[in-house]
Formats: sequence, structure tokens, C-alpha cells
Amino acid sequence: MTESIIDISHGFFDEHVQPILQRHYPQEFSQMAFGVWGLGSEALRLDDALSRDHHWGLRIDALMPAEIFSTRRQAILETLNADLPQSYQGHSLGEQAVTGAGINPEPFEGFLARTIGLNHPPETDVEWLSIPEEDITHVINGEVWHDPSGRFSAVRQTLQAYYPEPVRLRRIAHWCRYYSGMGAYGLRRAILRDNDYYASISFGKAIRRAVHLAFMLEKTYYPYDKWTMAYFKRLPRLYAPMQPLVDDAVRVGTSWERKLELLDQISDILDQTMVEDGIIPPHPKYEGSDTSGYRLMEWAYYQIIRKLDADLLAIIPQFEQIYLEKSVVPFVAGLDDDTWLAALNLTPVSE
Repeated sequence: MTESIIDISHGFFDEHVQPILQRHYPQEFSQMAFGVWGLGSEALRLDDALSRDHHWGLRIDALMPAEIFSTRRQAILETLNADLPQSYQGHSLGEQAVTGAGINPEPFEGFLARTIGLNHPPETDVEWLSIPEEDITHVINGEVWHDPSGRFSAVRQTLQAYYPEPVRLRRIAHWCRYYSGMGAYGLRRAILRDNDYYASISFGKAIRRAVHLAFMLEKTYYPYDKWTMAYFKRLPRLYAPMQPLVDDAVRVGTSWERKLELLDQISDILDQTMVEDGIIPPHPKYEGSDTSGYRLMEWAYYQIIRKLDADLLAIIPQFEQIYLEKSVVPFVAGLDDDTWLAALNLTPVSE
């Protein structure tokens, strides 16, 4: 098995980066956190041969108080650039990091703001519901090698403890509503109207929300869509019964009618789990209609929201990476043509 870039980067940190910083910046070093986390398949230990065509290589993420970032960041990077070797175990230091030296420095508050939209760990139900779930994984993934202040580790521990129960239930209810009302119901209507465009959209929404619900019922964060299936396999209860249904449903050759049947079977599994977990009360077996389909998950939605406080009902859970986009826009706007084309692996075609 190929050694992970996390492990290689950890060795680079221990052998070269840490001694330099301890020697030249001991006070600042004692307030900084180092490791690998954030964006990228390597932070999930899911990088493969395809991962290596962009933004891949030696990587050390660094967080520091805002004051140190603003006053000492440049000096620290200049010292590292002057003292570090040009490569380590065959990897160039400039392969991954925009700043050079294999180091990605950020202020604590800035990193949190661009991932979860807060400059502190969530403290209220409103704050918890404002965070896109997949971006929580960018804070808790990877490894922390050095954090003597414990500041970043404390944030990770808060998030790793998972949602407060009222927040989890509010998210489950919302996903049930969208899985059924915007997904399975939409697919039934699209089939009846022979509308493949709407069928494609409705099915995509439904199967995505179905898998997300499995994560929520297992009290496990789901990652960015590209890596959801890799994490889905780790769910102890719901992967086994749902996996063959999901695999059949997403197969290109599966008909719309069959896809809808499979979504109905997935609804039964999710419903049974919610009953077993006490999220919704036991109920008789229901059947759907020929025109509306099997809207069982909206029955669960109704049961859940009836027991939640009114202040929670007024909040729509966030589920898109809006904070990441806020940070990407100014970053990309500040690049030159060649840098961005290289990042995209786009090559001009000679006429």
C-alpha cells in the first residue's frame, strides 16, 4: 500500500519544520497548531493516483492566532523557505502549497469562517443549523500533530461530539421533507408526464437525501458528495440494508419505474430505523397513490416537527458550501491567468 501523503508530511514536519520553528520562533510555535485538515482527498486519506494531477504533495496546515498571522507570518515563511530542503522523500515543497515551503498558514478564526461560517465553535442551535454539514468534516478530518494550546483541538472535539439532539432532529425532518416531497414525489410526477429532465433532477435529489439521512440516523457527518460513498460503507447499521438498493438505483440502465420502487424500499428502511430509535412513533403500514407515490418520509417529517420547539422550526438547515464559496471568489479573482490555468490543468491548443 502506498504511504499516505499525510504520513510523509508528518515526517517532514517532525524532521525539518518543527526544529526550525522551535529554534527561531519558540513563543509563536507554542501558540500554533500543525497537521493536515481541510479540503482535499488527502485530508480524508482517500487520495489515489487521480488525486495527484492538482494541489497534491507535501502538505502541512498551520493555524495561529490572528495577531501572529498578521505580524509574524511572513517572517516565519521566509525562515522556512531559507532553511528547508527543496524536497523530501521525492516530493517538491512547492507541489501543493500556494505559499511555498509546503506550509498553508491561516489564522484560527479565518479557517473556521471559511469552512463553517463562524469564528468559533457553534454555541447555539441557530449556529449549529447554519453550518453546511459537509464542511464540518473539513474541520475534523485529517490529523493534528502539534497543538500545545489545545485551541484547535477543542474546536474539533466540540464538532466531533455531533449535533445536539434537537438540531439533529430538525435536520432529519428537513431531509425527510426534501427526500420525499422534492425527490420521490417529483419522480413519480415526472414519470407520469414522461419528463426525463425533471425525473433526473428529482431522482438525484432523492437518492442524495436518502444517503444523507442514513448518516444522520447513525449520528455521523457525511462528507463532500465525491467521497460520500466511501464513508457510507462505514455506517454500522444502514449500509448493509441500503447498499444494494442504492447501487441498483444509481445504475444507468435502471428504469425510472424501478428507481422509484427502490426509493420506496429505502423509505421503509429509514422509517423502520426512526421507529426503532424512538424518533417517530410506531404506525401501521401505509401505501402510496398512483399519482403521488409513496410519501412516507413526509409522514416522518410531520411527526418530528410536531415535537420540536417553535424557534427551531423557523430555521432552515444549511446544506450547501456557501462559506467556502465566499473564500474562493476573492482567492481566484487575485490569481493571474497562468496560475489558474495550471491549477485547472488546461493547456492552450495550438491552431
